[in-house]
Amino acid sequence: MPEKIKAPIVITAHANADFDALGAMVAASKLYPGAVLIFPGSQESNLRNFFIESTTYLFNFKPFKDIDPESVELLVVVDTRQRSRIPHVRPVLDNDGLRIHLYDHHPDSEEDLPAEKVVVRDWGSTTTIIVHEIREQGLSLNAEEATLLGVGIYEDTGSFGFNTTTPEDFEAAGWLKSQGMNLEVIADLLSHDLSAVQVTYLGELFKNAKTYDIHGIDVVITEMSTDKFVPDFALLVHKLMDMEKIKVVFALGRMADRIHLVARSKSPDVNVGRICASLGGGGHDSAASATIKDRTLAEVRDDLFALFYSQINPQIVVESLMSRPPVVIESNKTIADAVELMTRYGLKDVPVVKGGTMRCIGIIGHKIADKALSHHLGEVGLSEYMTRNFETVESKTDLYRVMEIILNNRQRMLPVADGENLVGVITRTDLMNMLIEEPARIPDSLMPDRRRERNIAAQARNRLPQRMLDLLKEAGDLGAELDWEVYAVGGFVRDILLGRPNLDLDLVVEGDGIVFAKRFAKKLGGRVKAHSKFKTALVILEDGQRVDVATARLEYYEYPAALPTVELSSIKMDLYRRDFTINALALRINPGRFGQLVDFFGADRDIRNRTIRVLHSLSFVEDPTRILRAIRFERRFDFQIGGQTMRLIKNALNLKLFSKLSGTRVMHELQLIMNEDDPLSCLLRMQELGIMEAIHPLLSLDRDRIQILTELAKVHNWYKLLYLEPSVIPWKLYILGMTMGIKREDIGQVTKRLHFTQKEERDFFQLRDMIGEALMKLMGWKEGRSKLSRLYQILHPVPVEGVLFLMARSRKEYIRRNISQYLARLQYIEIDVNGKDLKNIGIEPGPIYTAILDKLMIAKIDGRAETRHEQLNLAKRLNRELAASFIEKSED
Repeated sequence: MPEKIKAPIVITAHANADFDALGAMVAASKLYPGAVLIFPGSQESNLRNFFIESTTYLFNFKPFKDIDPESVELLVVVDTRQRSRIPHVRPVLDNDGLRIHLYDHHPDSEEDLPAEKVVVRDWGSTTTIIVHEIREQGLSLNAEEATLLGVGIYEDTGSFGFNTTTPEDFEAAGWLKSQGMNLEVIADLLSHDLSAVQVTYLGELFKNAKTYDIHGIDVVITEMSTDKFVPDFALLVHKLMDMEKIKVVFALGRMADRIHLVARSKSPDVNVGRICASLGGGGHDSAASATIKDRTLAEVRDDLFALFYSQINPQIVVESLMSRPPVVIESNKTIADAVELMTRYGLKDVPVVKGGTMRCIGIIGHKIADKALSHHLGEVGLSEYMTRNFETVESKTDLYRVMEIILNNRQRMLPVADGENLVGVITRTDLMNMLIEEPARIPDSLMPDRRRERNIAAQARNRLPQRMLDLLKEAGDLGAELDWEVYAVGGFVRDILLGRPNLDLDLVVEGDGIVFAKRFAKKLGGRVKAHSKFKTALVILEDGQRVDVATARLEYYEYPAALPTVELSSIKMDLYRRDFTINALALRINPGRFGQLVDFFGADRDIRNRTIRVLHSLSFVEDPTRILRAIRFERRFDFQIGGQTMRLIKNALNLKLFSKLSGTRVMHELQLIMNEDDPLSCLLRMQELGIMEAIHPLLSLDRDRIQILTELAKVHNWYKLLYLEPSVIPWKLYILGMTMGIKREDIGQVTKRLHFTQKEERDFFQLRDMIGEALMKLMGWKEGRSKLSRLYQILHPVPVEGVLFLMARSRKEYIRRNISQYLARLQYIEIDVNGKDLKNIGIEPGPIYTAILDKLMIAKIDGRAETRHEQLNLAKRLNRELAASFIEKSED
């Protein structure tokens, strides 16, 4: 097999490339010398032929299969920003530290790639954008390059006939002409003589074309059907428009198992780009397209009518739908006030306005308010639990935007504000009542649950070991056999998206989790530990793999910081009980749906935005330990706690909810934090937010403690890298740093707050005493004058956590250096004789053995008895010297 090509820089474009994508790729290669170009493929025959016949020979194009994906450090994507439109380079997106540069002229979308550099202009073509970059850098082109770039601009601007053409497109073309652009070649490439087959298809489009009056605008819909791909379908649509003088056309072509939609508009009232984007495609106001799988022509046609109804409707605007005047509540009111108001008017949500104004600053929901009331928080101000992240519209906004916010973004109530003044509201019920006469008019693409299931089976296969994939398949097959839906959930799914290793498998069953676990264990040869109270079970397989199985459930908390009461529910309710959106993910594993990502709460978006966000406003009231988890995940993934979530954390601290948590639960979370790769950053974040003091005032981190914790983190990382034994128990190490300086008589307050067991408390006190004693002795140890054996005697009785603490605590470099020598070498020295050897040389068994063996160890460390022979001779002398003293002690 030939060696893969190393490609540090790769340039590509969207699948089904057009001339603009091709031209933009070649243009980008001028900005990134030495880059490898990956052609994404095209279904347009003229572009394919042109590419095959000329471009591969002129530029550095390579098939993706020939390059080493892991070698790619910088990915340059042109003419798109959407992850789903570059499947041909998907493995590259998983590279650690991958840098991405984007050049595009299409509107923003929810799945745009995060990038180091983004150049987006609302110009007629992407090639135009990069031509301007080339000119700014003072680069030049040859005639072949100028011509190819010109084809991209001419095609995407309709030879400067589309309304999307800008002055910059003309300017770019003028400069390309000065670089040798050949207009005759461009004319030949973009002119098409129809074949006999294409004429037949054009006739079918003519025959099926129907005109609809959509609120005074004539819209033509036509369609054709064939089992083969029709090249240059867009050309047929252009011919149809020109011959029939059509202003707006939507052409549907069923080709094999896909439907290709080409839309063109010469009407400012019809934005075909937005309509096609709702169907998974994209484009501009006047020219757009989409490719749709797993749908029939009739279904797509219905979706189009739904979108027409919401968009081609200048008369229907927010003003005609909204309820006015709006019922509002001022921000200085309480939760109890809000519940009373919403109950009186039968409202599910109410806008919160700033006192004395009509400026909307939040929304409070009846469900959240009721739960807060049940937690005895009725007198708390609304500002603590209202939703601050919401969208508003103006009274003249069109219907599509309302549908997008309410249906797709799941915002149940939409405030209507003109300027800063709230003038009305639109609720989900208002919208549905308006659409009730046209039930098919709600676009399928805007239904919330439809857009939340994308398939990540390929990512799972790439990122999970085969053993884990087989395990998922076995569980899915058993679910199908029992007629239950089975999901992998939580951090396991999250880490597939993040590309992080995680073999802790949690399954949720929409059925009886304990029954499933027992069948699963029997099928694979394992054992089960069931917990009937929580309807969960642990399956332990023969190879040691552990699988947690839960029944889909909703947890109710009877009072703040209580343990949950469990009831049966659905997967959506099960996910809703979780701590953060990024952990509220599920992966379908039943056959036929394997790999479908279930994301009800925007977790995928939050992962892309690197945000930690709670699922509801009372999350920290119900379980304050989630605050510690938020910090742990924030630091582990280098995410950021979202603004609303941060406000809720501060509110929970103000309510002193940590005081209601048991020490056991707090200690458990602290142990998890200290097991992280970077516990120090978590502890510093906790101090910043006031959490250390909330756990116990004595744990507040002053400058000295922060300094010792910083040193502890360094020595702990050093020790881990050496893979030495014994291993460190991290929480013992960091608790030493957190409690440094606390008086002995006060330390019991901390151990009791953290609910140490009697043994843990006794051991911790003893460890602190041993450290103090060793520290005093170390202060008298002098390098060059004190023996290494003395260092060994000082440190050997101290557990490894205490030794590392002493190393971090010591300010003298020579002491730190010699402690490291003890940890790496001295503690592993063994003498070459034992008690049996002492007996064989005639020494009577007894306490003297311990004294002799200890002195032999000291002698070996100091180099006075390095061999077995020397140690046996020394043992004989020691026996004579020590025997008398032991006899005297025994007589006493």
